[in-house]
Amino acid sequence: MGLLAAGTPLTWFDSRRYNEHVRTEGIEQLLQVMKIAAPRDHDPLYWGDEVEYMMMEIDDVNCNTMLNVIDDKIITDLNTEDYQLCKDNNVEIHPEYGRFMVEATPGGPYHGLSNGHFVEDNMIERRKIIDWKLNEYARKRLSKGKRLSILTVTSFPRLGAPGNFLNIDNQWDHKNSVSRSLFLPDEVINRHVRFPTLTANIRIRRGEKVCINLPMYKDKFTPEFDTSIKSRDWFIPEDMESALASKKDHVYLDAMGFGMGSACLQMTFQAPNIDKSRFLYDSLVNFAPIMLALSAAAPAFKGWLVEQDVRWNVISGAVDCRTPYERSTEPILSKYNKDGLGGVSEEAQSKLQRIPKSRYSCVDLFLGGRNKHFNRTYNDTEVPINDKVLNRLLENDIFPFDYDLAKHFAHLFIRDPVAIYEESINQNRMTSTNHFENIQSTNWQTLRFKVPNQKATPENKNAPGWRVEFRPLEVQITDFENAAYANFIFLISEAILILGEKLNPYLKMSEVWENMHKAHAMDAVINEKFHWKDSFISEKSTTSLKSLDDIFHNPKSGIFVTFINPILMYRGLINKEWQELQNSVNHQRLYYYLKVISDRASGKIVSVARFIRNFITSHPDYKQDSQISELINYDLSLMFERLTNTDNVNGELTELFGRSTAEYLLAT
Repeated sequence: MGLLAAGTPLTWFDSRRYNEHVRTEGIEQLLQVMKIAAPRDHDPLYWGDEVEYMMMEIDDVNCNTMLNVIDDKIITDLNTEDYQLCKDNNVEIHPEYGRFMVEATPGGPYHGLSNGHFVEDNMIERRKIIDWKLNEYARKRLSKGKRLSILTVTSFPRLGAPGNFLNIDNQWDHKNSVSRSLFLPDEVINRHVRFPTLTANIRIRRGEKVCINLPMYKDKFTPEFDTSIKSRDWFIPEDMESALASKKDHVYLDAMGFGMGSACLQMTFQAPNIDKSRFLYDSLVNFAPIMLALSAAAPAFKGWLVEQDVRWNVISGAVDCRTPYERSTEPILSKYNKDGLGGVSEEAQSKLQRIPKSRYSCVDLFLGGRNKHFNRTYNDTEVPINDKVLNRLLENDIFPFDYDLAKHFAHLFIRDPVAIYEESINQNRMTSTNHFENIQSTNWQTLRFKVPNQKATPENKNAPGWRVEFRPLEVQITDFENAAYANFIFLISEAILILGEKLNPYLKMSEVWENMHKAHAMDAVINEKFHWKDSFISEKSTTSLKSLDDIFHNPKSGIFVTFINPILMYRGLINKEWQELQNSVNHQRLYYYLKVISDRASGKIVSVARFIRNFITSHPDYKQDSQISELINYDLSLMFERLTNTDNVNGELTELFGRSTAEYLLAT
């Protein structure tokens, strides 16, 4: 998650005096990188994935599953005493926002597709290593009837719910001064100083706690209001906000941990050069909301079923540092948030802009560049920019930026840095990119245009080049699914880079924003219609509203016919259709990866979100009140474990994947 560094983080009121310094120096660092790395070319398509896991403690005696915030030392241990084990298995372990979370990646990048197995094999090794270490901890400290588990779950259904959802005693016998949440103790936050600093600084800059209201799933006995909201007088004014901030028929969330405590699956792809990287970025823009809908896996938050299926807007709200003025709204408590200007310094208040979106959002601008298809009219949305940054990038003697790329960075740099380290205030712009990354890495959009550093000279192929990160996917329950989505996006990206000059990927950015909104809906995968191109080979960028089934399978502009079949033919793996892989000796598993994608898009099998929702609503302990008890959550985690271990004893593997895919998985 973003830039991690050692040092002394500054509180918001100490750090805000350096905001303009960080922006100014960050842009100077960017100029030096462009001067060095822009000529770079002919880089191979290296790529990789990031999987986020949740550590859980399962109490089989009391039938409760809790998030494990005790064993976060696993991050340190696997990077020190067990480093060689990870290295030998091409695994790297990283921290995430949640103290209960582990991020794992391949130790080195993938190159190409091979037989498609190596991605899943690497994911399996990561899970095995984490599980092995947790079992070692469990033997030392857990009593009989308790155990530790590592699962890939997008949102833990009972995070913040009444009762025990963390494996610590007396979680509310002390104040949570960092988040000041009514629902989350500060123990959910990673101990690294960056994370509590981010949490507090976002709240203070905003001038009030973050506020997310999710529509309740309405069942027969669902209450009108979120019954978990309670009165408290620990913090003034924060404890006074909930009665005004919460909404009828909504679940109210008030902390960064609800969003950044969600898990995802991400991929990063290296392009041959900066121009192709920009084209890859632009081409993937509208895939982001489509794939978010297809990977939907988060129907429950804070012990409630909600009437949406994905995590994205929860994270967007959870890191929304905009003041009420910037959001064009009134403060919750005007007495404590004068003029809605939050914690912005007096000298900076006159420069504030209205900002329509959180710093965690879908892409705002196409990058354009030297491709024949781009037209600036595609960027048809309201996007504020930093004029000072734009002018500097366009008028300098270091590197000649074109307007569209300059505008992209000028838009990112409307944001303030929200974590500054005292030791890193003064940097060498010729060798460091930390100030640039401070802003870049805290603009969490559905795609990230990843800039190399000053080591990335054209000759130094050991340094990463120009990359694009694909960020919208919800993490899936099994390694098989996660590998399927990863390989699918890889094939699309390779098709774009190798065959894509013939393809026109552009549509109006406003349509992408609409697609992102639609992707949140309950059962969007089968019920919603999204803006999609009528043709990728026409210079006209006409679109029409299409179901996901149509988007993936229609014969004129469907994803399979436009991207998957052509790249598989280019690779010599098929003659015409991807289904031929079913009889392949070396690539049969790739067939089943593509099949699970195809079957979900067509509605032949359910989304993970619908699968979880069905499990909850059919559980004997469910009281038709939209609430998830400890027993339901416990049984849900056991079901996740069975699926993770390819156990079909209750028929859940068949229910999730369909009979033929389940039979294949059980046989291999």
